[in-house]
Amino acid sequence: MILVTATNSDAVRTIEAEAISNRFARGWHCLGLAEKFKDGKPHTVNAFGQKLVVFTGADGKTNVLDAYCRHMGGDLSQGTVKGNEIACPFHDWRWGGDGRCKSIPYSRRVPLRARTAAWPTMEQDKLLFVWNDPEGNPPPADVTIPRIEGATRDDWTDWRWNETIVHTNAREVIDNVVDMAHFFYIHKSFPTYFKNIFEGHTATQIMKGRARDDARQEREGGGSGGPRMIGNTSVATYHGPSFMIDELTYHYEGYDLHSVLINCHYPIDQNSFSLHSGIIVQHSDALPPEAAEATAAKLSDFILAGFEQDIEIWRNKTRIDNPLLCEEDGPVYQLRRWYQQFYVDVADVTPEMTDRFEYEIDTTRPVESWEKEVQENLARRQAEGASA
Repeated sequence: MILVTATNSDAVRTIEAEAISNRFARGWHCLGLAEKFKDGKPHTVNAFGQKLVVFTGADGKTNVLDAYCRHMGGDLSQGTVKGNEIACPFHDWRWGGDGRCKSIPYSRRVPLRARTAAWPTMEQDKLLFVWNDPEGNPPPADVTIPRIEGATRDDWTDWRWNETIVHTNAREVIDNVVDMAHFFYIHKSFPTYFKNIFEGHTATQIMKGRARDDARQEREGGGSGGPRMIGNTSVATYHGPSFMIDELTYHYEGYDLHSVLINCHYPIDQNSFSLHSGIIVQHSDALPPEAAEATAAKLSDFILAGFEQDIEIWRNKTRIDNPLLCEEDGPVYQLRRWYQQFYVDVADVTPEMTDRFEYEIDTTRPVESWEKEVQENLARRQAEGASA
């Protein structure tokens, strides 16, 4: 980590930014709610620098293939699902989910080399995943997405799901794993505890926080008169390069609200990605089903607004490979070393990318500074109100 110290020279710090690699991350990527792809129609998905077709056959299995037919280049995503196959709109060649051409209605036989790329898929917790590996290897057994508590249980809400396209490289969203300070300045929340743990193919952020007093009305929906939120506890883990599960508990006066937040993405190309968020909320005595659904909808809108705040920053910032850091900025370089394991061949993954690493930020100085800023804001607003 690079620290700002009193011994720094007067030399101007330059921004370094290497050209973005043409390689896309190895790992499971979530395409969204599985039900979206089960309507008997082909779906276009632009991902990993190319066009894919996603379709569900009569057998109920959802498949992902390269979108362009290997015959004469027809767009399979504009074709028709026929049985368990996708039929090209150009000449009706029928392609199975395994990538093999199954039949050509006007031909006596199918050419032996009639193969297209088929992408491994997984349906879990009502979500659809696709596996990407530049080396062409299947997903190893030890690289998994854990089951999500409540995703298939009756005492939790259904997924509230949002999707948006972000025009920047996906590394920007990953950097947030270690960025404590931006939660105060961008999201108007107050981190009081912050720790990171990297190990293997997982990267975890543990955070405790509370709403800023000068932003509490916005946090709680404009002062609806409901129970006062005291704070929140978040344990958010990336499982691989693009799928984060956040066990998120909101602490209210008299009860806790348990939820699971998904923050995930897949790359469209090197300069854009599809950003998804989903949330489910547990029912309780304090939050019966109807109230839980309403709360999930409210939280979904709130999370989407938070992403929009991030996107506005990403839209205007520059890529920087050598960020100049202070002590409270967190392990940015260690996180990026962890993230690099998904962009190299498996044989080139090094221990420093995967060995366990822990870092807890001392929040004493930030909390003191932020408390002062909040109180100054409140005092100024009170004075402005009195003068009005």
